[in-house]
Amino acid sequence: MAGATVHGPDATKMGVGRAIAVLTSGGDAQGMNAAVRATVRVGLYTGARVFFVHEGYQGLVDGGENIRLATWESVSMMLQLGGTVIGSARCQDFRAREGRLKAACNMVKLGITNLCVIGGDGSLTGANQFRSEWSGLLADLVKAGKVTGEQAKASSHLNIVGMVGSIDNDFCGTDMTIGTDSALHRIMEIVDCITTTAQSHQRAFILEVMGRHCGYLALVSALACGADWVFIPEMPPDESWEEHLCRRMVDTRSRGSRLNIIIVAEGAMDRHGKPISSEKIKELVTKRLGYDTRTTILGHVQRGGTPSAFDRILASRMGVEAVMALLEATPDTPACVVTLSGNQAVRLPLMECVQVTKDVTTAMAEGRFDDAIKLRGKSFENNWNTYKMLAHVHLPDVKSNINIAILNVGAPCAGMNAAVRSAVRIGILQGHNMLAVHDGFEGLAQGQIEPMIWTSVGGWTGKGGSVLGTKRSLPGKFMEEISLNIAKFNIHALVIIGGFEAFVGGLEMVQGRQKYEELCIPMVVIPATVSNNVPGSDFSIGADTALNTITTTCDRIKQSAAGTKRRVFIIETMGGYCGYLATMAGLAAGADAAYVYEDKFGIHDLETNVEHLVEKMKTSVKRGLILRNERCNENYTTDFIFNLYSEEGKGVFDCRKNILGHMQQGGAPTPFDRNFATKMGAKSVLWLTEKVRECYRHGRIFANIADSACVLGMGKRGLVFQSLEGLKEQVDFEHRIPKTQWWLKLRPILKILAKYKVELDTTEHAHMEHLIRKQGLVSKTAPS
Repeated sequence: MAGATVHGPDATKMGVGRAIAVLTSGGDAQGMNAAVRATVRVGLYTGARVFFVHEGYQGLVDGGENIRLATWESVSMMLQLGGTVIGSARCQDFRAREGRLKAACNMVKLGITNLCVIGGDGSLTGANQFRSEWSGLLADLVKAGKVTGEQAKASSHLNIVGMVGSIDNDFCGTDMTIGTDSALHRIMEIVDCITTTAQSHQRAFILEVMGRHCGYLALVSALACGADWVFIPEMPPDESWEEHLCRRMVDTRSRGSRLNIIIVAEGAMDRHGKPISSEKIKELVTKRLGYDTRTTILGHVQRGGTPSAFDRILASRMGVEAVMALLEATPDTPACVVTLSGNQAVRLPLMECVQVTKDVTTAMAEGRFDDAIKLRGKSFENNWNTYKMLAHVHLPDVKSNINIAILNVGAPCAGMNAAVRSAVRIGILQGHNMLAVHDGFEGLAQGQIEPMIWTSVGGWTGKGGSVLGTKRSLPGKFMEEISLNIAKFNIHALVIIGGFEAFVGGLEMVQGRQKYEELCIPMVVIPATVSNNVPGSDFSIGADTALNTITTTCDRIKQSAAGTKRRVFIIETMGGYCGYLATMAGLAAGADAAYVYEDKFGIHDLETNVEHLVEKMKTSVKRGLILRNERCNENYTTDFIFNLYSEEGKGVFDCRKNILGHMQQGGAPTPFDRNFATKMGAKSVLWLTEKVRECYRHGRIFANIADSACVLGMGKRGLVFQSLEGLKEQVDFEHRIPKTQWWLKLRPILKILAKYKVELDTTEHAHMEHLIRKQGLVSKTAPS
């Protein structure tokens, strides 16, 4: 790069002379421990002293043994634990000024002026109030002789940063709160189990999930399992919902389905504010339809268990961001909360988020349900719109005469079937004929094409692999046959679901347009591969499922290593040349190093890592975990690294190696992959419908411009279409990866959390944004 590199302040000195306290408050949520661990370790990395506050605000009020210095080792083996290790409690004392006075006194005596609160909106509002009263509390403490004037002066200003831990995802301003993804994992495990028993007996199942004021869990679960109906507090059903519900259930059965699933959020109510309980629905279905109906109330199961990979990474990223926000805060900075928008960590003023969260409740109370959905944010609104499209089935009387074909290309991965299902169903609702192509481009060349109807894809959301069958072959060598079949089957548009081969295959089809005008039809590529290496998208379908598989395996391996002591495990992950899985699994499983192709390493780095582990074995944490991406280096193979570590670790630690292989491609898709695939499938067909109509000339379709063949991908803040041709410049074709990859910025975090002294670029951090303006819902003060 030309010119000098701009560096912000040295991150390892930012916290010198400062003290940070971290507490978890309110209901527990999976991933809170990952947030605590990241806050402690990054705090120590910056040179600050870090304190645990046990039992939430109660511990802050009671002081003494409840506020303890944290060390690097004290957060070891926390990452994979559910709940919160430092404890949480509902605290009445802190609600009174007297309690806050005691808390302030305990903090001042320890010199703590930075507080990181992990909890729900109540906990965060309490923190903000504490901050606004701080100078008054100090004055009272000095007056009462509890603290000296000197001590008060040294602690004259309190900084507060919040992270939202809540399985309900009920906090406005963030797409996901810590714990939500894990709760969805628990719900989907249960839905999958219930589905098999319900199908055996032709039953209707009513599932009640958590969410007193927020329907996020219910809504996403309904999308991820293709439920017949969902009840959420934000959008009560219409007046005659009972008739409508029964009619829909009869419809589903008449189409050949053996089960009905209804999902109810615990806070669901009708238009008059009367609760709609699972019992009430059961009574209705049994009386009117005589169906064999069962209810299951999931309760606290949803809060339990180990956090998902997504929650661990989210919490770790937020912990880093929270420490940076605390150390960069000035007396004029408002208390902020670290949130997630699309794929970006964002800082928002705490009270703006609390205000919008309250506005949702007000909108619901006033019957402004459309506003309530909007105020919940873009992600919630998109989920609701996709659910409405897929669930409110009114098959059109008029056919569009458009034929859309769907194929899977490349290696199979979890979530492909969910994308096919939603594409087929949205297409049918648009009046199109949907065609399935078996075995990728090869099948397209051989004419393995058949029509799909609504029931063809029933129950596909939870199926792993690819039902249509998939092959790695590219279309180049079959162009003649493919163009003949496109004409023969009268195909007007293509949905290509797959990995890097889908991208390259799409490009070859676009280049083939010059020779074969049958290929002048709109096409869309949906990224689906465990490697997450498709240009034009931050995420690919299937990568989240693979990541969870690796993380779970690493957890088990670490447990075994902890049992035997002084053992280092070397694990090889998939991904081709793309180091996404190794890096993200390293973050999620707490690895000591992750070797990837994109971050070049040599013998000196390997030596540093070995020395690091030798030092680590002298502490109380006597185990190591090293991840290696399968193609990170052709000479430093997994065997080489294993032999090197074994030799250098002689007498200090012994080594074991594991090659995870194809299990990373298998298994049922995670809730994230089901939901992501469902939205991608739906969006791609709606886009193709528009494109086909735009390109319709004189009774035929002719699409020849660049933007008629696109990749649908997850950008920084949402789903975007980008032309295949336009993305060509951004690709390293030899190594099958995009030239720039967002996750490489997370690699320093992985190293810091493993106790390496590396540079953290402090110039690139989240800036404070404003939620009220962002939502476009500015409160009107002047009469309109």
